[in-house]
Amino acid sequence: MTNPTTKTTAAKISAPKLYLLTNDDEISTLLDKLERALDTGVVSVLQIRRKSTLQQYDLATVYQEAELLVSLASEYGVDVVMNDDLELASHFSTGLHLGQRDGSVRVAREILGDDVIIGRTCHSDMALFKEAKREGATYGAMGTMFASITKPKATIVPTATIKKTIDVNFPLCLIGGITLDNVGYIRDELADVPIEYIAVTADIMSHSSDTIAAKCRAWRSKLSAW
Repeated sequence: MTNPTTKTTAAKISAPKLYLLTNDDEISTLLDKLERALDTGVVSVLQIRRKSTLQQYDLATVYQEAELLVSLASEYGVDVVMNDDLELASHFSTGLHLGQRDGSVRVAREILGDDVIIGRTCHSDMALFKEAKREGATYGAMGTMFASITKPKATIVPTATIKKTIDVNFPLCLIGGITLDNVGYIRDELADVPIEYIAVTADIMSHSSDTIAAKCRAWRSKLSAW
């Protein structure tokens, strides 16, 4: 017989972790901003995404910049993932983030090993989200959640689609236009959805160096109150 005083308590969903992406600032400015951000202790993962660098500079410069960024993250014990560059990730023994149509998670896992983070952009594609899990990814990224500076033409993914990830039991990263002003909407609308990471670029990196630490502390407060 069930004890009438016994109550079943739902497991508390852990707060998401902050996943920071670099922007295309000049390298000295970027390093200054990142050091201020990483020093707050709120950043869990750093994605090196330097699209203009790849277009404007030679390969030697790309590797030189990557070495500086990886070294800085290492000083703070922050995991690094390279954006869509398996060779760079292999060279620096970092993780990798693959776009929706960029490369194979399975191949990346075979080359990089089991100890690094590998992510896959899935947008609203649940089949791709499930495939990423099967192939050994660490997380699947869904979004765009809001209009984004870095992806202005991306399609907004409904929260109803995000809720379907619960049944897959695979770490979720939310991407696209997420800011301190709108992250509360995500918390309220997706209260029952486990979210591993919230990815942020412009809401932190578009600001001046002297405001970066305050921005990161504000993010820590938001996530701590999840």
